[in-house]
Amino acid sequence: MAAQPGGAQKPFHVVSPVLESLPLSKAAGTKVFMKLENVQPTGSFKIRGIGHLCQEAAKKGCRRFVCSSGNSIPSRYPEESGDVWGGQTLPEPLLPTGGNAGVAAAYAAKKLGLPITVVIPSTSGPIPKRKLEELGATVEVYGKAFDDANKRAQELLKTEGCVSIHPFDDPLVWQGHSSLVRELKDSLETKPDAIVLSVGGGGLLAGVVEGLQQVGWQDIPIIAAETQGAHSFHEALKAGQLVTLPDITSVAKCLGAKTVAAQALQCAQECQIISQVVEDTEAVGAVEQFLDDERMLVQPACGAALATLYTGRLQRLQREGKLRTPLGSVVVVVCGGGNINSAQLRALKSQLGME
Repeated sequence: MAAQPGGAQKPFHVVSPVLESLPLSKAAGTKVFMKLENVQPTGSFKIRGIGHLCQEAAKKGCRRFVCSSGNSIPSRYPEESGDVWGGQTLPEPLLPTGGNAGVAAAYAAKKLGLPITVVIPSTSGPIPKRKLEELGATVEVYGKAFDDANKRAQELLKTEGCVSIHPFDDPLVWQGHSSLVRELKDSLETKPDAIVLSVGGGGLLAGVVEGLQQVGWQDIPIIAAETQGAHSFHEALKAGQLVTLPDITSVAKCLGAKTVAAQALQCAQECQIISQVVEDTEAVGAVEQFLDDERMLVQPACGAALATLYTGRLQRLQREGKLRTPLGSVVVVVCGGGNINSAQLRALKSQLGME
């Protein structure tokens, strides 16, 4: 287990492996190390920050947690047609691609022996609901989008002793995610020349920047990957201010924050951050290639970061002078995601016309 500064209580995350990937290294033209956050107890990096937040809240007397959690997309794969969900019979199943924050919160609450209510939109589908209930969470279905669920969660907070768990916009969440970088410094023999990660709401980015500052690595450039249609961070960087997307049109719903945390934009003032936007087909293609190469299945949100390596973007950034040449090594954060299986990958490919 990783050590947290300032406290003796063990965190809920594990020290994840750092492994060299020969296929990714070949594709990227430089040595690539994978930080395997997909092996966390909840399937994604989210347990780092959310687990830390929950532990701190429990120390201060929290009696119940309230959390809103992510979206999903309609699937064409006929696996659960006819499910009754949100008061209606579904003509086709729902493909769960979000909800990692809710699962992390439910896991942490269970470890702490505290009740939790997770509010999810009707578009989240039956699978995340079952997963949350298996962890002992009370699940409330409200609205059609994360924003709707989040509003309902805020209403529930009026109950005395309740503490809100935001999926990405909380200093304690960033503090928890920063442990990832401390582990990197302990694991790697030399400092990497770049870190590649996916950006959704910006919590992982904020945590990594905080961690880089803690270990004196703030000069390492960060390649921040998003999918087209969930690229709120990219738009904010271009505008120099927070930008709210009208809708999330990407299949990478885990990246589906219409507006990133303000801290993510602040990070661009503190470190060199290179924004990269990939297409959905590239992200899903990277998921499939990574499954073949490394025998691990991750969500399209993670595929966005992998796609920057598989599609030659790293070499292009070198040609443009945005990254040094040659690169000694880069680290890609394999952020994971617990809500995908082989059937759902086929559904995504079908939806995008990839097969």
